[in-house]
Order: sequence, then C-alpha cells, then structure tokens
Amino acid sequence: MAGSEAWRPPRTCEDYWSEFRHCKSLWNRFHHFYTFGTHPACKQWKEDYANCKEWEKSHSTQAQDALQESERHRVAEQKKFTPVWELRKEPPKDWHMPLNQGKEDS
Repeated sequence: MAGSEAWRPPRTCEDYWSEFRHCKSLWNRFHHFYTFGTHPACKQWKEDYANCKEWEKSHSTQAQDALQESERHRVAEQKKFTPVWELRKEPPKDWHMPLNQGKEDS
C-alpha cells in the first residue's frame, strides 16, 4: 500500500471541475458545435472530478484506477492526431536573406 499512499492524481480536483465548467460553457458549446457539428462530451470531466474527490476522501483504489484509466485514454486520444505541419530539423538555408516584400512577381 505504500505505493498507493504516495500516489497523487495527475491533476488537482479543481482542475477537473474547471475543465467541466469550461466544457459546459455556452461559448465552448457553440464553438464545438460550429467546429465539429456536435455538442462536447463533458461527462468524463465530471466523473473524473467525482473520482478525484473520492480519492481525496478515502484513498479508494477504485477511484485511483478510474482516474489513471481516464488520463491514459485522454493521452492516447491526443496521440491519434498527426501534426498539420512537418517540423523542421534545422532552419532553411536562406533564412538570413531579406524577404521579397514589396516586389511583384513578373
């Protein structure tokens, strides 16, 4: 049990509540619907908040496992997306040259 006593949630309980409130906000709901055509799913943030509070109250291993699984799922979801741009390994060879501003292509 020494390992579970040293364990802390990956975020504070207030962070989970803040994320839930943001998710339910009118602006976020509008933005999400405009962008994706659906309303955001906020249920998991509320469940994570409840599990965090439960863990703080009783150090429940069930709450700990639920928080860990939720965070693993969240990280896995973030890794699914590929970057829009390919990251450079080094700057372009002509990075020091002035830009062609004000010149029209003929």
